[in-house]
Amino acid sequence: MGENIRRLKQKKKLIFVEDKAKNQEFICSHCGRKVFYDRRIGTTHRNHCPYCLWSKHVDLNEPGDRKSICHGDMEPIGLTFKQEGINKYGEVKQGELMLIHQCLKCGKISINRLAADDNSQAILEVFEKSKQLNPEKINGFTQEGIKALTEQDKQEIETQLFGKNI
Repeated sequence: MGENIRRLKQKKKLIFVEDKAKNQEFICSHCGRKVFYDRRIGTTHRNHCPYCLWSKHVDLNEPGDRKSICHGDMEPIGLTFKQEGINKYGEVKQGELMLIHQCLKCGKISINRLAADDNSQAILEVFEKSKQLNPEKINGFTQEGIKALTEQDKQEIETQLFGKNI
């Protein structure tokens, strides 16, 4: 019985060390600013710079797994809403605002949660820039099950960022 308790304690220690490694501070490879981890950011795994919104391709299958060997720079190229399903009236539930990143090295597209300390102006700039994406790229999003936001979504974007219609 004592052996099982020792193994459990070791396992918990390994999990703690692994989680701690996922949330370390880092220097953004795009803008060069130091990024700190703070558990109050509203997400478990910091995966992009809050200043320029660029990311590193470090996750392979799920957020925080840090198993990708690519490590390419991931450009923020658009915004989407997290798919929340259908409500009891058959209407699509509005999900939270998410970033769309694309890896410049391997081309992988992923969506990532925003953090509380992300620069709102940078988020709006990504949105404005995304309106110029070519239809082929937007088609690629659709094939991945991602709906890129358009001008019709601007009011909801601002509501989620600023808590009111501006």
